[in-house]
Amino acid sequence: MAALSPILRSLAGNGVAFWCPGCDAAHAIRSDVWTWNGDVNKPTFSPSVLVTGGHYTPGHEGDCWCTYNAKHPEDPAPFKCERCHSFVRDGQIQFLGDCTHALAGQTVALPPWPEDPAPSPSATPETKEE
Repeated sequence: MAALSPILRSLAGNGVAFWCPGCDAAHAIRSDVWTWNGDVNKPTFSPSVLVTGGHYTPGHEGDCWCTYNAKHPEDPAPFKCERCHSFVRDGQIQFLGDCTHALAGQTVALPPWPEDPAPSPSATPETKEE
């Protein structure tokens, strides 16, 4: 990923990524799903950005990561059941109340990309919501 600005990275296939402080992970924005105002310092993406993992993933069936650690305490799950739902407007992330992380209901500035980011958790690719 090449740096477009301190807060955005370019992705293959004409996409961009930003660092989500709620998930402590990157979120990808694909040009075939979202519109982008083209501003690398104060981006706006439309519509909302929804990232899900585990039982929050549409169509999920069976076991989930919520119960995995209880069943396998010697082998902690590398994933989480999570939901991150936000609007990104003018360089601000407005986290909606249905997020499962601590920033639910808050609006914060897009943070600079970490110098040495940890691998992103394996949540499902972002989906489009109105």
